[in-house]
Amino acid sequence: MTHADWKAFLTAQGAHWDDAHVTHFGDTPDNACAEKRAALAALGEGDTHILCDLSHYALLSAHGADASGFLQNQFCNDVRKVSPLQSQLNAYCTPKGRILAFFRLFQRDDCYYLRLPREILEPTLKRLRMFVMMSKVTLEDASDTLLRIGFAGPQAARRLASRVATVPAATDAVTQSDGLTIICVQAGTRYEIVGEFPALSALWTQLSAGAMPVGERSWTLQDIHAAIPEIVSETQEAFVPQMINLQGINALSFKKGCYPGQEIVARMHYLGKLKRRMYLAHTDDEATIAPGETLFAEGSDSGQGVGKVVRAQSNPDGGTDLLAVIEISSAEQRQLRLKNVDGPLLKLLELPYMLEEKQ
Repeated sequence: MTHADWKAFLTAQGAHWDDAHVTHFGDTPDNACAEKRAALAALGEGDTHILCDLSHYALLSAHGADASGFLQNQFCNDVRKVSPLQSQLNAYCTPKGRILAFFRLFQRDDCYYLRLPREILEPTLKRLRMFVMMSKVTLEDASDTLLRIGFAGPQAARRLASRVATVPAATDAVTQSDGLTIICVQAGTRYEIVGEFPALSALWTQLSAGAMPVGERSWTLQDIHAAIPEIVSETQEAFVPQMINLQGINALSFKKGCYPGQEIVARMHYLGKLKRRMYLAHTDDEATIAPGETLFAEGSDSGQGVGKVVRAQSNPDGGTDLLAVIEISSAEQRQLRLKNVDGPLLKLLELPYMLEEKQ
């Protein structure tokens, strides 16, 4: 469910909805293609900016005297580093080290929030509550209490600074300003902003004067180009943290204490050799590609395929951009294909960040 006033507000701005998702702004679905072009242009050095509703993400709140310690014992990143001025990417694993949820964790008003896909909110909330026991912590769905938007473009920091008192400069940094929690997801150019309806709707109105409103697929396309993974129902328990490059985006700590799956994650880091990791790729194929779809390579010894799609989104100039976890030896030596050994060819692209793995 989406906050009724917020949905009415965005609908008046031209939003078209699919349940809790804004698909596009405008009269026809073709607008989504123009919005994606704007999203890619906003990653460049011009003057294009986008404004996106993030209602397709949910918020899970954790508050109480033991909230910090409880979360620290559950997640793979160091929760002690989260503060009202610092967020982090983080993950929740099974005892076998397989990821159940990947999320951004931040603080606001003495409460922790996990921003994660709506479709995995309920199973994540249910599982976490199983381990509360005597801890003084309350876990709740806060999705309709605090609303979320994204703002991106080459001058995003400067434009935000003209509207609010303080803007975070570094990636993962946070400011609390004018009733808004402003999270920097990419230094100077991409921000997630969280707040209640009056403050957030006012900011949207101000920013929309110089930015194109876009649907959630455009924000997803930017995430893919930033090589930021996502875990949905089709990919839960499919990967360990290093497979989706969490060590490359400051989403994994090897020095914190115990958490579910810690022994397996640490063993891979200190003693093992990573055999699969996440790649950024493109295919000219126009067909819809879903998370969890299998990748194949001729001559591979793996009868189960050599990789899985993490997330994908059509490119407005043709084909599909995607993130996929792929067998490293196959990525280096073989042609990769989607769906089957004769399927669409995959072209690997350069990651936007460096990976340093202990081999």
